[in-house]
Amino acid sequence: MNQILTEYSPWFVIFCLLVGIGYSLLLYQKESPWRKEINYLLATIRFLFVTIICLILLGPYVKQIKNYYEKPIVVLAVDNSMSVSLVTDSTLLSSAIQQLSELYQSLSENEYEINIHTIDEATDIPSVAEVDFDGRNTNLSSMLDKISVTYENKNLAGVVLLSDGIYNQGISPEYAAYDMPIYTIGIGDTLPQTDINLKTVFANKIAYLGNKFPIVAEIANNGFGGKEVNVVISQAGKKLDSKKITFTGNEGIQNVDFLIEGKEEGMQHYVVQVQPLEGEFTLQNNVKNVYIDVLDSKEKILVVAASPHPDIKAIRSIVERNENYEFEVYIPGLSPEADRNFKPDDKYDLVIFHQIPNFRNIGSSLLKAFQQKRVATWFIVGNQTDIPYFNQANEAVNIITTGRQTDKVTPNYNTAFSRFTFDNDKKAVLAKSPPVTVPFGNFELNGNAEVILYQKVGSIVTDKPMLVVSEREGVKSAVLMGEGIWQWKLQEYASNKNNEAFDDIISKLIQYLSTKEDKRKFRVYPSSDEFYDSETVFFETEVYNDIYEKISGQKIDLQITNEEGETQSYTYVNNNISFRYAVNGLEQGIYSYRATTMLKGQLQASEGQFTVKKLEIEAVNTTANFNLLRNLANQSGGNFYQAENFNSLEDYLVENKKPDVIHSQEEFQEILNIEWILALIIALATAEWVIRKVKGAY
Repeated sequence: MNQILTEYSPWFVIFCLLVGIGYSLLLYQKESPWRKEINYLLATIRFLFVTIICLILLGPYVKQIKNYYEKPIVVLAVDNSMSVSLVTDSTLLSSAIQQLSELYQSLSENEYEINIHTIDEATDIPSVAEVDFDGRNTNLSSMLDKISVTYENKNLAGVVLLSDGIYNQGISPEYAAYDMPIYTIGIGDTLPQTDINLKTVFANKIAYLGNKFPIVAEIANNGFGGKEVNVVISQAGKKLDSKKITFTGNEGIQNVDFLIEGKEEGMQHYVVQVQPLEGEFTLQNNVKNVYIDVLDSKEKILVVAASPHPDIKAIRSIVERNENYEFEVYIPGLSPEADRNFKPDDKYDLVIFHQIPNFRNIGSSLLKAFQQKRVATWFIVGNQTDIPYFNQANEAVNIITTGRQTDKVTPNYNTAFSRFTFDNDKKAVLAKSPPVTVPFGNFELNGNAEVILYQKVGSIVTDKPMLVVSEREGVKSAVLMGEGIWQWKLQEYASNKNNEAFDDIISKLIQYLSTKEDKRKFRVYPSSDEFYDSETVFFETEVYNDIYEKISGQKIDLQITNEEGETQSYTYVNNNISFRYAVNGLEQGIYSYRATTMLKGQLQASEGQFTVKKLEIEAVNTTANFNLLRNLANQSGGNFYQAENFNSLEDYLVENKKPDVIHSQEEFQEILNIEWILALIIALATAEWVIRKVKGAY
């Protein structure tokens, strides 16, 4: 439907007509050399020409209303995960695909628009027959959510979901609300299969060289009551241990514990296998791969103290709970045996000096030795501390005091401190801690020292530091101005029945001090330590100049080597400062990598390890779940069908065809943009000129 509109009053149209009439009368009312009929024709042409020109001067535009029809849409959502082909007989699966193809054809002939979606979001699928059932996981809720978003505000008649009802990622689709009818088609066997299933293997990600660590296999049995099975753990094809278990009933889960020694440093690959029994439904769920990073040593924390003190025990209770740390206490002169066993040349990541240096000169030689080795230090000041010597030995703070006067203060957390975080609830708990004994005097911070805790006297927060950290030339240090923090731990437990605040601040301080910053100018590392074989492995690339600004444009050579020693080489350029290089197609296993580049004529290298795991969750559950499909259909306003009832679904959709949706669209177009109007004006002018020329008027 078209409608001509203008910004001027419709009365202007009459004026345009009068102008056209007046112009034609003025030109053609006199005697002319041609017949009257020709004169009337020329007058009419001139009238139309002038009138149209006048109308155009009014700036008219055409309002066009166009209608188009949107067919009802049916989405064929196919669960193309591996579990479907595993729990469904191949003949039945082929028949279901054939019937789904026929449904596609029938609905298309009945003016439906048909689209295909799959679990793995495959695109450009020409037909249902082209769907491959090789999906590595099943996330039904994610697929249905994406369909719901994609077809929002469209003429969606329904979703036909072909599935076994098994999901292993995301939430159950039963718990989501969908505003579209879902017609579910169940395939697969709903009866539990006779099978042995190695459901999962529990193991720590990190172990230590020379230590033994547990690996626990969880084995499910269905239908093998009274049978004995052998469970084997191996590495690089070599059997490390095996255990036999007897299933006590036809159903149930039993654990098998292995204790393995870490004999080699680095990422280790172990294979746990349940040796098959006759009559198992599938052997795909009899094997699990385990990857454990065996570290050469733990971070070593040493406390050198002037004398025994409850503060040391409080710190020990926190450190020894973390298996990444090894804790050692040495009190010089306390025991001849301890003096003989102490090895000052051992490598320590952090040394805590409790009341050292002191007036009896205990531990002063060790203090000098560790500082020369550039080891991170934490000073705890106490009554025995030699303050003048301490001021020379530390680079964080100077204590200006006269005599040996002390003060009692409580902690107040510095909200501006940002090197690590501390919860507000824990700050409040810490503020209620009992007072500690600190030197009385003034405190001057040196260099880049930062305050973690301020001293609070009564209800007044002072600007005097209680706990500070500092870093100079890559060596970190901390100073706690007082002794008696063991009371904080006892007070918190008495009030809250836990030590969360005390443990958190001490453990974060130790972690900050013992962690060494990476000052390399070239770093390449994977975005994660673990990937699945269906994922892309991304390598982050960082290149720095002499003042540690990120730079780009470097040519990077990357070599990736698998467990068999086979190496793949890649070359790329980090064309921006946040560059990520993608590597696809890596199979299961442990990989080592080495990246190199040239910086100012010098070869820089970065290397490490990562693992690629096989996604093995599809074979964990081999029993189709039709109840889930029924509930999903009922809740969404659809129906549930079994594979043999395809015809019922087809008849239902054809008989209850959703009508087309009419969409109207308004378009506004200036009349000058209409080609035939311009053609008419030119035709009128040309016709008048030609007639007058032929009749001898020109």
